[in-house]
Amino acid sequence: MIHVVVVSDRDLGPELGDTLLFRRNVERVCVDSSASVFEAVERGQASIVLLDGAYARAPEIAMQLRRDPLTRSLSIVALGQTEHSLELLEAGVNAVLPLPPGADWDDRLERLVHVPSRKVIRFPVSFAVGGGRADEPFVGRALNLSVHGLLLESGFPLEVGEDVRLSFDLPQPYGGVRGSGTVVRMAAPERFGIELTSVEDDGRVRIKRFVEGPRDRRRPDRL
Repeated sequence: MIHVVVVSDRDLGPELGDTLLFRRNVERVCVDSSASVFEAVERGQASIVLLDGAYARAPEIAMQLRRDPLTRSLSIVALGQTEHSLELLEAGVNAVLPLPPGADWDDRLERLVHVPSRKVIRFPVSFAVGGGRADEPFVGRALNLSVHGLLLESGFPLEVGEDVRLSFDLPQPYGGVRGSGTVVRMAAPERFGIELTSVEDDGRVRIKRFVEGPRDRRRPDRL
């Protein structure tokens, strides 16, 4: 059973009724405070926390959850792009999912529910990355890579919360990767953490094979 805690002061059922949240193996607990989230966690009723991005207290609650050891490891997802989205990402939410849900909404949420028990492998790399937003292309360099994201170095003025197109070539024999991502954090000046939200074809499988493959075959190119 998947236990989902939904933090909101309104009924989100009409918008989320066709998503995986309403499958038979999902139990939803609706609350409107961080205290109620902690109670749900203590009762074993929290696999993931969904924060209504339109709820005025959402950033405050996200920050409280991230500061407490009891809830620090929980995946926290904000729902809907709102004026609070940037504040929520900076407070520590894992992702912002749009409302109404799009075609890949369930897939993105399912990956966040099933958080790996072991640490995500982030392999140091050094290869060129092409990208763009709207009609503005940019170039950069990947500094590390995992199945779910990468650390990008670029002088292009990216902003936390925005979506970008991405393309890069893994060392042979792993091939090229094309997809899109969301900027989830600014790691340092001109360095951005990007979540890979959508990857074409079997690109995610090839990334997994690359980062988990034999070390001598994954050796990054030098700058």
